[in-house]
Amino acid sequence: MKTTDFAKYLTDYLSIYLPGQRNLSPNTITSYRDTFKLLLLFCREEKGISPECLTLSHIDDDLVLAFMSWIETERKCSIATRNQRLAAIHAFYRYVQAQTPERLLMHQRILSIPMKKTGKPAVAYLTTEELETILNQPDRKTPAGRRDLLLLTVLYDSGARVQELIDLLVRDIRFMQPATITLKGKGRKVRHVPLMSRTAVLLKDYLEERRLTAADRLDSPLFFNSRRQKLTRAGVSYIINKYVKAVKEQNTILLPNKVSPHVFRHTKAMHLLQANVNLVYIRDFLGHSSVTTSEIYSRADARMKRLALEQAYSPAVIDDVPAWQDDQDLLNWLQKICQ
Repeated sequence: MKTTDFAKYLTDYLSIYLPGQRNLSPNTITSYRDTFKLLLLFCREEKGISPECLTLSHIDDDLVLAFMSWIETERKCSIATRNQRLAAIHAFYRYVQAQTPERLLMHQRILSIPMKKTGKPAVAYLTTEELETILNQPDRKTPAGRRDLLLLTVLYDSGARVQELIDLLVRDIRFMQPATITLKGKGRKVRHVPLMSRTAVLLKDYLEERRLTAADRLDSPLFFNSRRQKLTRAGVSYIINKYVKAVKEQNTILLPNKVSPHVFRHTKAMHLLQANVNLVYIRDFLGHSSVTTSEIYSRADARMKRLALEQAYSPAVIDDVPAWQDDQDLLNWLQKICQ
């Protein structure tokens, strides 16, 4: 079978250009790959073009726009996801336009497709009471319960993204004071996050219980399933949802509608902000590239906004205004009106 130009460029882009020249992480490349998996699915099911027959000439701005609409209407994806898929297609065509200048006009039409505007959702986070209620749910008498408690504690205490959590290895834990954990974040950025002493104790007990203290276990995943394979994103979400559901069934406290792994990260950031920690330190703690990203937490904290408004409030009426009943001139004037 003859190789198509689309197959050649896409293969080179995903297997050579992104990992070799751009040095992107495997997770980022996987996100790009998933976009084109959906595009191939769309072309086959909606356009009747099989993947082995798809060429660059089949893909124009109209097809990409139809693909974007299909993502939203048929796949029920959010606008943010739609924009993420479009960004991946834009990145591919910026690569392709240098390889095929004879189709430069069509590539530029695709690159000119704008992102769809979307409102920024409110930052969801847990109060201290809500967090404590969730952390009290795992059964500490069982190995699975102790693992789940540690997982939730590390997720909150480190402010880790879910991918950073499941990528943790035993060698990433350092117990020498101050105890730290090494997180490998977006763009291969590495940061060292301090841990609370209670979290360090839980970690040490966990490693001893799971026999992960030996030198040959340093490259073992910190959190793993019954097959000793590292947990997946879905696995972490399942653990969280299990305990969130238990809290909601008790009807003792009102939790947000959805408590995702990222809510624990937001919660840590909000608690740091409420403790008057500087935004610059919060930026470094969370691994944000800019303090502007961290400012979403200062805009989301209603309690701090209220305190700031109260401190800036200047009453328009002084407190020592006399009662109107004591004003004899006013009373005489009112009596004349009533006569």
